[in-house]
Amino acid sequence: MDITFLGSLLLTLLVSCLLIYSTWNLMYRKRNLPPGPTPLPLLGNILQIKRGEMVKSLLEFGKKYGPVYTLYFGPRRVVVLCGYQAVKEALIDQADEFSNRGKQPNTDSFIQGLGVVFSNGERWKQLRRFSLTTLRNFGMGKRSIEERIQEEAQCLVAELRSYKGKSFDPTSILVQCVSNVISSVVFGNRFEYNNKNLQTLLSLFAAIFTDLSSPCGQLNEMLPMVMKYIPGPHHRINKNFIKLIEFVSKRVKNNEDTLDPDSPRDYIDCFLIKMQQEKQNPMSNFHMKNLLMTVLNLFFGGTETVSTTLRHGFLILLKYPEIEAKLHEEIDHVIGQNRSPTIEDRSQMPYTDAVIHEIQRFSDVLPMNVPHSVTKDTKLRGYDIPKGTDVYPLLCAVLRDPKQFTTPNKFNPNHFLDEHGHFKKNEAFMPFSAGKRICLGEGLARMELFLFLTTILQNFKLSSKTQFTESDITPKMNGSVNYPIPYQLSLIPR
Repeated sequence: MDITFLGSLLLTLLVSCLLIYSTWNLMYRKRNLPPGPTPLPLLGNILQIKRGEMVKSLLEFGKKYGPVYTLYFGPRRVVVLCGYQAVKEALIDQADEFSNRGKQPNTDSFIQGLGVVFSNGERWKQLRRFSLTTLRNFGMGKRSIEERIQEEAQCLVAELRSYKGKSFDPTSILVQCVSNVISSVVFGNRFEYNNKNLQTLLSLFAAIFTDLSSPCGQLNEMLPMVMKYIPGPHHRINKNFIKLIEFVSKRVKNNEDTLDPDSPRDYIDCFLIKMQQEKQNPMSNFHMKNLLMTVLNLFFGGTETVSTTLRHGFLILLKYPEIEAKLHEEIDHVIGQNRSPTIEDRSQMPYTDAVIHEIQRFSDVLPMNVPHSVTKDTKLRGYDIPKGTDVYPLLCAVLRDPKQFTTPNKFNPNHFLDEHGHFKKNEAFMPFSAGKRICLGEGLARMELFLFLTTILQNFKLSSKTQFTESDITPKMNGSVNYPIPYQLSLIPR
């Protein structure tokens, strides 16, 4: 080929690419969107996001472009919110405008906007109202939720005593005990810790979280049209969801066969009764698909995050035995050794309450939050956010906001204590998000964290052969969930 021709061809291609880029850049800049890095056609900003480090990359963009900025996941425009003030202005001050659920390509094809967590509009309002009322009023049934947690905490203590001080990885047992609480609420019964169905169920949850957080899972969130043709762990997510739905379907079928409308036993019974009441309404949102997906939402949300927070908490206490000693002192003073902790004890235990809050803040289990979407054309800080734009309120940037926490990157219970040692609230404490989409199970989770932690520390002292460093306890922000490092501990009876 003639060298002159080849040179001319390459020059033409280069000029064409520059023209396309400059035109795209001009079109992008003319909009009154929040600032952000200039996206490439089709690819958006994905080349500027470090592989497998989405959260870290988003925080770095925030430092450069400010607390409200625009990013493109491929051709999809998203707005990212960093820091307490920006998140408050959106999720709380303009709660209605930011109340829709955003796109999640990893799961949208399976979930299809069903269930209480991922639905929008009237469907979401009805399912959320029903779920909140049912969980609150059901109590559940003859026993309160607190009693169910206390019962499970005692089962956990009995199981832990059987270890006789031997070293073990707490992951499995903590996931099982927490899952048994939501199982009791949703399914009407708990599982024994060696139950094979429970083990299978929890292994599926763990696999889904792992695949969502993998580099392929993160890339699939940004370029789903490309990633569907590329092999990787992200293709397992829907397959594992299908297995979970099959499990839930069997439980629902059992409830249907034994349902007594006058005596509901659990959440599933309540939903089935509601379905019967609305069976003549063709537009009803109370149908089998929404039941299955909502049960999955409740079980999914009520298991992994609380158990992961507890794992973070015990690792932190192993690093700081002086904090554990203060917790033992307060537990012995307020509760003693002759009765189980109750949720009423929390008001008399400011140090314990502060430590639990700080564990949640520091562990930052869901750093990216679940995406929101604006319900209409919206203004935020003078910028235009078009209807349907996905919004990522970064909880990690709120929970580590230096304007709200004096030592944001260090574990410090004093963030929630005043000068007199009394518990103090902090408006930037948002581990459950904020606004209209605040976590449905916030009350349940807070109760579980307090009762499980105090019951275990009432009965045991933590010990480990490993000397942990501050680096060891620092959450590793590399996916949709922050897991603690694997570790072993021993529980010494007190």
